[in-house]
Amino acid sequence: MPETPRTPEDIKRLVAEHDIRFVRMWFTDILGRLKSFSVNASDLDDAFEGGMGFDGSSITGFNAVEESDMIAMPDPSTFALLPWSPKDEGVARIFCDVRTPEGTPYEGDPRYILKRAIKRMEGMGFDAFNVGPELEYYLFKSSREPEVLDEGGYFDLTALDAGSDVRRETALALEALGMKVEYSHHEGGPSQHEIDIRYSDALKMADDCMTYRLTVKEIAMQHGWHATFMPKPLTGENGSGMHTHLSLFKDGKNAFYDANDRYYLSDVGKAFIAGQLRHAREMSAVYAQWVNSYKRLAPGYEAPVYVAWSRRNRSALVRVPNYHPGSEQATRMELRCPDPGCNPYLTFALLLHAGLDGIEKGYELPEPMERNLYHLSPDDRRRLGIEQLPETLGEAVELAAESELVLKALGEHTLDRFVEIKREEWEDYRVQVTQWELDRYLPVL
Repeated sequence: MPETPRTPEDIKRLVAEHDIRFVRMWFTDILGRLKSFSVNASDLDDAFEGGMGFDGSSITGFNAVEESDMIAMPDPSTFALLPWSPKDEGVARIFCDVRTPEGTPYEGDPRYILKRAIKRMEGMGFDAFNVGPELEYYLFKSSREPEVLDEGGYFDLTALDAGSDVRRETALALEALGMKVEYSHHEGGPSQHEIDIRYSDALKMADDCMTYRLTVKEIAMQHGWHATFMPKPLTGENGSGMHTHLSLFKDGKNAFYDANDRYYLSDVGKAFIAGQLRHAREMSAVYAQWVNSYKRLAPGYEAPVYVAWSRRNRSALVRVPNYHPGSEQATRMELRCPDPGCNPYLTFALLLHAGLDGIEKGYELPEPMERNLYHLSPDDRRRLGIEQLPETLGEAVELAAESELVLKALGEHTLDRFVEIKREEWEDYRVQVTQWELDRYLPVL
């Protein structure tokens, strides 16, 4: 694993050692799209001293034209060399915090929104919010149509898995960027893949998610292929999820673990999980933020849509992996509904706030549902009090717009802009005449 720089001096030393010519300043817009501009390595002193100015009015969800000036302030701990850049006069990247011209954090910066959630957590006495997302993706022959490269299935290691070498190259590139790769394999869909990186604290993991998505795309492009994190690119096949493992630590110990509980869950862990369940519907527009997300969140394709928890049942929204003796620190919950097209900063911030609300307000965790929820009738689910996630982006956005939790997590500025953008997306989709409608109705109506 590469060394982690801590100070501007560390970075300047690495820039000289590796003959770095340009450093890319990275941040994200409100939707989680990576934004970047490059500075000459000789200008790093200015960048670290006062940040670099840019026009925020051109960034989705940022300020209006009359309030457009923004400052990108680099975070030294996020510096890394880009492994696909030239060996001579190479390129590095560094994540930035967005600030106002007065030097204060910009309230619409997704990275700041996550930092604000972490500050609330620390104020409640916890040390760390650890996150371990599992990002799935598809490899296609081009970005113009979803033409698969293989017909492989889950864990296949045969000639059916055309992307195995590219997956290996991608894993090596991720490790070069400071991520610990734990698993990589072919997923259940044709030409679908997954590379799992080791959990870390939420802020680093959000940065790593952004880096992961770009790395996957860059390595695929080098082979003439297109990688996509679109939640549901193929009709009739599994979508791509981002199953997300969550845990809280206090005084260096896992705050979710209790040796005396039948589920090995502490009161803190139960209340945190209860917070995810209670607020799942109103959070959906953030962790599943696209029209296409709700094509994945449909019964029958391993995507969870029913608001319940379980220890073994993967049809539930939340799974608590079985406890193994000696693995107290690994006690965690797995939220199975986010998809890899989300903004990880906003998603992790919102999930943390939901869990902290559960702890503060003493939410009670219902009994686990170990039955296959897909096999229950609607009447059975109503009788058991099991809710369902929103079925469309339109429904999800209106729930988010009225949510006190989402307002607290994102802030009024960001929530207003997010809702405005997503209402426009839904309305634009809603009025489209699709090929499905033409095929179904044009001949007979």
